[in-house]
Amino acid sequence: MPGSVWGQEFRITTFGESHGGGIGVVVEGITPGLEIDPAMIQHELDRRRPGQSAVSTTRREPDTAEILSGVFEGRATGTPLLLLIRNRDQRPQAYDEVKNLFRPGHADFAYQQKYGLRDYRGGGRSSGRETAARVAAGAIAKMLLARHHIAITAYVKRAAGISCENIDFSAIEKNAVRAADLDAAAKMQARIVALKSAGNSAGGIVECVIRGVPAGLGEPVFDKLDADLAKAMLSLGAVKGIEFGEGFAAVDLTGRENNDEIDVSGFLSNHAGGITGGISTGQEIVFRLAVKPTASISQPQRTIDGDGRAVECRTIGRHDPFIGARLVPVVEAMSAIVLVDHLKRQEALRENTVN
Repeated sequence: MPGSVWGQEFRITTFGESHGGGIGVVVEGITPGLEIDPAMIQHELDRRRPGQSAVSTTRREPDTAEILSGVFEGRATGTPLLLLIRNRDQRPQAYDEVKNLFRPGHADFAYQQKYGLRDYRGGGRSSGRETAARVAAGAIAKMLLARHHIAITAYVKRAAGISCENIDFSAIEKNAVRAADLDAAAKMQARIVALKSAGNSAGGIVECVIRGVPAGLGEPVFDKLDADLAKAMLSLGAVKGIEFGEGFAAVDLTGRENNDEIDVSGFLSNHAGGITGGISTGQEIVFRLAVKPTASISQPQRTIDGDGRAVECRTIGRHDPFIGARLVPVVEAMSAIVLVDHLKRQEALRENTVN
């Protein structure tokens, strides 16, 4: 399917559907000899895995990754690496009642218009389940980034109208919402659970902070680092907006207030979010994502069926009332994939530079 490939020097191709036999990814461009740690891949998949808490779907998937090629005696061979994640708890029959309906907020109508048919089993290719393949590939990208001492941290900054007040990265993996504030996390979870009980869902904001990125990554004019990060994030179905640094708040600042001045010690501020002219400055890269409320809700909604008749739709099943918590490892994975691709492109540029 066109649109299932990402990257140039470090490339991933994902495949599979939500309720098919499995999902997976082919990863190309891995540095030969890189030690591949299956435990790290599994750790990242476990962070995204369904059925974790009261604020996630009850679908039970072990999400065990099988490496079928590209690794010999624990190291990458440099040839394509294929990771397969088999679906163990798929229930396509759960969608029989809505298979001829266009669920509001879902990609059902758009896919039908594009292809003339669609996989109604949980949305098929448009399902968020596809992101497990990205997380597996992102774990490999993180292994490569570790060589460059680059660290990526994403967390839920806001959920169900409640924001983190005191940012503490050590709190992120200590609460079900993956917020960076334990007090705020408790309030978020209570609000999300209440919405779930009412057959509704919540949206929020995920922030990502990337440390250790060297200055100089990014390609003018169309392959800017922030442009590629933005495309990677907006390729996630739940993400509807992105901002870097001050983002939309910059519209109320003056140029003097928004510019990042420099002295002999370096930058004096980071309003740009670590990227100017589409190229990294060496500062922390900071961006935030607007995450929409989960489209699958059990409250009745108006829609049409495949014959164009007005009907009522209720999406009954196993769905996340708030997708932000499980989106956190996906955001980190896609960030890692983009950064590795640009690191390799920069290395190729330097190797070809005439001194």
